[in-house]
Amino acid sequence: MYKVIIALLILLPLTLSAKTKKDTIRVFYLGGQSNMDGYGYCKDLPDSLDKKFKDVYIFHGNPVGDNQSGGGLGLWDNLKPGHGVKFSSDGKNNTLSQRFGVELSFAKRLQEMFPGEKIALIKYSKGGTSIDSSMARNFGCWEPDFIGTNGLNQYDHCLQTIKQAMFTRDINNDGVEDVLIPSGIIWMQGESDATTEECASRYYANLKRLMDLLRAAFLKDDLPVVVGKISDSWKDSDGKVWECGELIQYAQEKFAKTDSNTSIVRDTRYYKYSDKWHYNNEGYIHLGARFADEVYKLLTE
Repeated sequence: MYKVIIALLILLPLTLSAKTKKDTIRVFYLGGQSNMDGYGYCKDLPDSLDKKFKDVYIFHGNPVGDNQSGGGLGLWDNLKPGHGVKFSSDGKNNTLSQRFGVELSFAKRLQEMFPGEKIALIKYSKGGTSIDSSMARNFGCWEPDFIGTNGLNQYDHCLQTIKQAMFTRDINNDGVEDVLIPSGIIWMQGESDATTEECASRYYANLKRLMDLLRAAFLKDDLPVVVGKISDSWKDSDGKVWECGELIQYAQEKFAKTDSNTSIVRDTRYYKYSDKWHYNNEGYIHLGARFADEVYKLLTE
């Protein structure tokens, strides 16, 4: 009897310790429009990316238009190809697409720089979306105060994504509580705001406000931000695609220069395109790695 009691007294602290054990996981948010969605083809991925990533998890919010329900629904899963354009989720099941974006090479590079650590990604993006409400049209708008017909916009869907993802206590279902540590915002957007000079001239203020609000959503005012500088496929097309693209580029450079926790990826000017608007496979793979490089610098400097 005494041996049993002693054994229980020994096991009790171990049991309590097991119950209180927690995993700390870095989490990064991926947002923007179609070049964040991703138009790469999964069938052409190299073997190093065409796999299920061990210890990397993704919560991909269901992308829908303004005024639509179901935006931001999702669930945590291991990262694998298929989180490009045409991905969807009903909150119970993820429907993978045949496309990929920056998430695969981004995760691969982060694992190289943070060996042995678990990585989590939260993704919500939607093609054609603007920040400025004057360009909302049929694609959607990130302007927080944009009402539309029922008050739902891309910012609302994004917040729903973040809320569900961050409130999940065990993202990999291993029985251990996970503590998600916000570590960076990766933003690839701006083309849809480059349509008119009036709209493009407001981009710096719109971008700054939105990034401040996203930082607030993650409860971290100095959360690192990495912006992908927009580019234009005009060299491979009949003319300039983004009429006021230079104004957007200027605003992005200004934001990166004036915000001490922001960096910018400029390599996009070298990328080739699969159509007038979207990078090819090699572009997305390179961009994901560059995003990881820049956010790592901000986290470790």
